[in-house]
Amino acid sequence: MTTAPVADQHRLLEVQALDTRAQQLDHARRTHPLRAKVAEISERLDEAERAAAAARTVVGDTRRELTKAEADVEQVRSRAERDQARMQSGGSAKDVQALAGEVESLARRAEALEEIELEVMERLEAAEATLAAATESQDRLTAELASAERELASAVDVLDTEATQVAAERQEKAAGLDAGLMALYDRLRGQLGGLAVAALRGRTCEGCRLELNPSDVAHLTAAPPEQVVRCEECGRILIRGSAR
Repeated sequence: MTTAPVADQHRLLEVQALDTRAQQLDHARRTHPLRAKVAEISERLDEAERAAAAARTVVGDTRRELTKAEADVEQVRSRAERDQARMQSGGSAKDVQALAGEVESLARRAEALEEIELEVMERLEAAEATLAAATESQDRLTAELASAERELASAVDVLDTEATQVAAERQEKAAGLDAGLMALYDRLRGQLGGLAVAALRGRTCEGCRLELNPSDVAHLTAAPPEQVVRCEECGRILIRGSAR
């Protein structure tokens, strides 16, 4: 049977209230709605970064494709210009006729290559627009994430400040309490979800909110004031005659 001074038993209720508040603050810190917001923006930012990376790859590949298309066109044009120059410099009729045929063929080839070049340019323009949109989205989400993280940090700071105050007050309230009483309290807190002590209001345990039968209440009230009594229903420490 555990005994403790009546004043210590009543002060234990204050310790419990502070421990409960500390639990609430810890829960609020871990489950703050801004954490979900930060996670959601982070996920969207990851998607935007992947989209931007993919768009950069397409732009790079298309630019290289355009460079090759431009080189192909330039090569055909240069050869056509050389043939034109050779035609103008004179030569046998056979040579001139052959050069004329080649110039005509090169003109058709140049026209086809220019169409390819135009098509690649159009694809590059579309790819660059996609990259610009992806980059803008990435930048916007980066800013949103930074803002949400600042909001969360500020909210957590407020909770941490209160938690520090609660811890200091709890240490003060628990200082000097009966060692046996505190050992029982700490053990029950671990077993009963953090709520180890409650007031007895009439026939009701404020821990489990159940009404005790009259014989149990009579037994509890008849026990010496220094005796630490427990709820018959939930096993919590009951504080009799509390004004809380």
